[in-house]
Amino acid sequence: MQFTKQRFAIAVLAAAAIANLNACSSLYGESASAGAGIAGAALAAKVTRNAAVATGIGLGAVAAAKAGVQYTERVVHRNTQNSIAAVAGPLAVGAVAPWDVEHTVAIEADEHGRVTVSRTISTGALDCKEIVFSVDQDATKKEPASSAFYVASICRDGNAWKWASAEPATERWGALQ
Repeated sequence: MQFTKQRFAIAVLAAAAIANLNACSSLYGESASAGAGIAGAALAAKVTRNAAVATGIGLGAVAAAKAGVQYTERVVHRNTQNSIAAVAGPLAVGAVAPWDVEHTVAIEADEHGRVTVSRTISTGALDCKEIVFSVDQDATKKEPASSAFYVASICRDGNAWKWASAEPATERWGALQ
C-alpha cells in the first residue's frame, strides 16, 4: 500500500512540475491524463480485482483529468479575452492600443498584440463595441514576426468591459472559449 501511495505522489508531483512549464498546454493535458491513469490504476487495484470495474475507474479518472484541463484552459482564455476587452473598452472608434497578458497559470505562452474598435454597436443602457485585435508573434532566429487578426464583440458590465462574443475567435480557441 505504501509503495502505491508513493507512486501516486510522484505522479502528482511530476504532473504539477510539467504544468509549470511555459506554453506546454498539450504536455499539460497529456500529463494530467497519464497521472489520472496511474492514480486510477492504483485506486482500482485497492478497490477491486474485477477488470471491468477497474477499467471504469481508470476511464473515469482520465475523463475527470481532461475536464480539469479543459476548465483551466477556459479560465486562461476568459482572462485573456477580458484583458483585451479592458484595453478596448475605453477606445474611440479607430483608435489603436497595445494589449498584453501574462498568464498566472503557465499552460500557455504570454501573449500580446494590438486592438482597435471598428464600430460602436450600441450606446446607453447597453454599451457594446465591435473590436479587431491581433495576436503578434515576435521575430525569432527561425521565424519572421507575424500577426493573426480576429474580430469580437465587447460590452460594458458596470464599470468593466467584458468579452461578449458567443463564439469568439473559434479558429484561435477552438471549442474552448
